[in-house]
Amino acid sequence: MSVLVVGISHNSAPVTLLEQVALDPPGVAKLLAEVSACEHVNEATVVSTCNRLEIYTDVERFHGSVEELSRLLVERAGTRVEQLLPHLYVHYDDGAVSHLFQVAAGLDSMALGESQILGQAREALRLGQEQGAVGPALNVLFQQALRVGKRSHAETDIDRAAPSLVTAALADVGGAEGKRVVIVGAGAMAGLATATASRAGAAEMVIVNRTPARAERLAAEYAGRAAPLSALATEIADANLVITCAGARRVLVDVDMVGPRPDGLGVIDLALPHDVDPEVAQLPGVTLVGLKELAEELANSEAAQDVAAVREIVTQEVGAFLSARRQASVTPTVVALRSMATSVVDSEMARLDGRLVLDPAARAEVLHTVRRVADKLLHEPTVRVKELANESGAVSYAAALAELFALDPEAVSAVTRPEGLA
Repeated sequence: MSVLVVGISHNSAPVTLLEQVALDPPGVAKLLAEVSACEHVNEATVVSTCNRLEIYTDVERFHGSVEELSRLLVERAGTRVEQLLPHLYVHYDDGAVSHLFQVAAGLDSMALGESQILGQAREALRLGQEQGAVGPALNVLFQQALRVGKRSHAETDIDRAAPSLVTAALADVGGAEGKRVVIVGAGAMAGLATATASRAGAAEMVIVNRTPARAERLAAEYAGRAAPLSALATEIADANLVITCAGARRVLVDVDMVGPRPDGLGVIDLALPHDVDPEVAQLPGVTLVGLKELAEELANSEAAQDVAAVREIVTQEVGAFLSARRQASVTPTVVALRSMATSVVDSEMARLDGRLVLDPAARAEVLHTVRRVADKLLHEPTVRVKELANESGAVSYAAALAELFALDPEAVSAVTRPEGLA
């Protein structure tokens, strides 16, 4: 099993590029079919959300597969290769396992700790199974990732990490009660900010976003109003509080747009990289709060402790999964070795039967003794190869065992070959 992930997300690309690669359900199914048809891909599935598009595969070769999967994402974006490639990321094998577990636990989400990603990962697994693209390798990996996500939410209050961030930010700018609030963005963090400000008593909510449909959906949910990005300056001019969550990879709110505010204006920048020019903080009457200040505030809070606890859970689970996988990688060799020993014992007993006439009791005693000798001779090598599976070079130890005992490669591969594929 060699897992390869090629993807793009809010952590690596601007909103404009994410919108270009965004897929509807039929588009996800089509992409999965194309990935499955790639030469070096054994298994595949696709995780598609408003903030990420990731292809998960079990592959035979790393390099050829990376090129093929990257090409498919570039085609989806409808842009030049050099424009998209710098924003793609690649995780391979152990790194791919770690990445998926972090995603499932909500550590890689824009709204830290959100549980919606669990449903999206489950949907990716279902689609892959439905299309016959997911086999044993990815099935085991995704099932474990889902368990990691569930454990993270069951054993900690990671769900409150992002809400705590927004609540702390509102407190720093005097709250939202009675204010006209402008939210920039319409993703998960923007939804959280809108919900928090609404509960805090905001008098009016305006959602500004590049994509009108998404802004309208979020605005309708909280009896607010949607506005296009081109109207941002106008909306800010009439606002008492601005919260930005777009992560547009460029400054959306600058000094000229805000200007001096003798009546007071709170600006909360929850985007990474920032949406607001830091110089805005120098304007009279303007209070700017960013992620850096919030991180320092929350460093010793319960929310931060929950995030740390989830990171520890993910670290434990990744280690356990990789250990079990390495153990499983030597199992076929161990099984084949013991099978060969059984064949040798049976062959020698058949030869003995042709030379001696033993009564049933004597033959049973001889057979028992020969089997015990074979078991004792194989015990130490098989125990050691399983122990060494947790160290670097585990595959080499299994290969050395197969070579030393001249095991038939077909006998080894047959142990893990799915039924019907012989």
